[in-house]
Amino acid sequence: MSAAASVTIGVAARRTGISAKMIRYYEEIGLVTSAQRNAGGYRLYGPEDLHALRFVRRARDLGFSVEEIRALLALWRDRGRASAQVKALALGHVADLRRRIAALEDMARTLGDLARHCGGDARPDCPILDDLAGPPAPDDVGRRPERKRRARFTTHG
Repeated sequence: MSAAASVTIGVAARRTGISAKMIRYYEEIGLVTSAQRNAGGYRLYGPEDLHALRFVRRARDLGFSVEEIRALLALWRDRGRASAQVKALALGHVADLRRRIAALEDMARTLGDLARHCGGDARPDCPILDDLAGPPAPDDVGRRPERKRRARFTTHG
C-alpha cells in the first residue's frame, strides 16, 4: 500500500461510518485484517481496507451478526464461490428477521391490549404492572400480601 493512498483510523472511521473503536474491535476479533502501521505506529488503511470496512458496515446495517459477516466476507473474497451459498445465508437471515419481527409485533399487540385496559387515571390499579409482575412464584406464596389481580391480557398470533 502506498503512503499516499493510505489514511489514518480517524479518516477511515469518517469514510466508512464505523467508529475507530469498532474498527479496532473488528481487527482484534479478526473480522478484518489488521491495518499496517507507519513508522510512528499509527494504523494506515488503504482503499481495499476501506472497501472491506464499508462491506462490514452495510452488512451490520442489514442486521447480520458478526459471524454471519465473517462468512459473507469469506464468500465475497472467494471469487470461485457459488452464489447459492450467499443466497442461502441471506435467506436464513431473512427468516430470522421475520421471526424477530413477528415476536416484536406480538409484544406490541400485548402491550397495546394492556394499555387499553389501563384506566390511566389516579387509581393505583394497573393491568400493565400486574402483567409485568406475573403471578407469585410457588415459594413466594404467603410471603407477601395477596393483591386482587386482573386477568392477564395476551394475544395469540
